[in-house]
Amino acid sequence: MRTTVTLDPDVEQLLRDSMERRRLSFKEALNQAIRHGLSNLAGPAPEETPFLVRARGVGLRAGIDSGRLNQMADELEVEGFDELSRTLSRPLGHSPTHKRK
Repeated sequence: MRTTVTLDPDVEQLLRDSMERRRLSFKEALNQAIRHGLSNLAGPAPEETPFLVRARGVGLRAGIDSGRLNQMADELEVEGFDELSRTLSRPLGHSPTHKRK
């Protein structure tokens, strides 16, 4: 395929250095560089690389079920939300902390 490509100055210098070191023509050096670069892209993309978790002991006392801690946190959050909702839905002047005379 014939095409016209505009190379950045740093890329041109890298290509010319490769041509000189390896005694290649411009076409050969360019084709090898593109082939090498694109073959490296054929592997898994960085976002597709598996995520590795290194587990560490959390130092809980015996008998504490760490799996239930999230459940307890969720229940506390729900209770707090319910209380806030009840407080906000009361008409003004009916706060449980301020009794009317």
